[in-house]
Amino acid sequence: MILRALTALSAPAGERSRLSVFYFHRALARPDPLLPSEPDAATFDRMLGWIGSQFRVLDPLDACERLFAGTLPSRPALVTFDDGYRDNFTVALPILQQHRMQAAFFVSTAFLDGSMMFNDRVIEAVRGCTAQSLPLPGADGEGRRSVPVRNLAERRAAIDLILAAIKHLPPAQRDERVLELERAAGTTPSRGLMMDPGQVAALHRTGMRVGGHTRTHPILLALDDVAAEREIGGGLDDLAAITGERPVLFAYPNGKPGSDFDARHVSMAERAGCRYAFTTQPGAASRASRRYELPRFTPWDRQRTRFGLRAWRNLAGSR
Repeated sequence: MILRALTALSAPAGERSRLSVFYFHRALARPDPLLPSEPDAATFDRMLGWIGSQFRVLDPLDACERLFAGTLPSRPALVTFDDGYRDNFTVALPILQQHRMQAAFFVSTAFLDGSMMFNDRVIEAVRGCTAQSLPLPGADGEGRRSVPVRNLAERRAAIDLILAAIKHLPPAQRDERVLELERAAGTTPSRGLMMDPGQVAALHRTGMRVGGHTRTHPILLALDDVAAEREIGGGLDDLAAITGERPVLFAYPNGKPGSDFDARHVSMAERAGCRYAFTTQPGAASRASRRYELPRFTPWDRQRTRFGLRAWRNLAGSR
């Protein structure tokens, strides 16, 4: 296979190897028209097949250790999931096991009680709205304009606009805006979207890696330093209590350096006992990479050749 050969040339065994890290959020039981970028079970199964034919998928912690030791095999890769959705356990885990692949699951612990992250509350408010439009929340709490939600295309656009308007607000203010949106839509948050502690513990028992992702998934730059440190370390403490093992892997919420986190939070992750931390900056990691700012990437193409080409370009462009 040409792509496999190109991948081996770009990521040879040993000190010159580069590690590709694929990341996902969900593996849906069935397609969701409001979540077109999230793969359903059949699509995720195909994606893992494509990844497995082009790369060697390794245990996440072992791969990180071998990266910096210079002992990786050729074509190395990791699979990771962010946030802690229930379908990670019910849908993704069985498919990973069928492909004999290990993965890392970065879990935000505050939502293991059945609550929802703010972005999902926005999506469900737009989904459940029966009116023709919704107010676009502003930073000052006033709807600056209304966004139409009359059809699927408008609902998708509304979700994007609303999330962009509130994502980087301080958490308390952001929650106020979400609550106002739910009131306008006439909806209430549902339960059961995220894993519960028993499922996280069971995930760990299967040999999957469970990593930190803070408690409440804040934009760390929106917090003061004391709160940010509490989020990072507290999430690790919660997971240690659930699994019996304190995680040494961490992923920054949202994950973009400079806009979501900075060097202060890198230091916090190190002080909290993490050995490696992941961003959502595209690229592939090398021995020269920073251990606490490892890149991740997933090609969302639904056609095999395009998927593989984008994955190889991400790898080959990481010099």
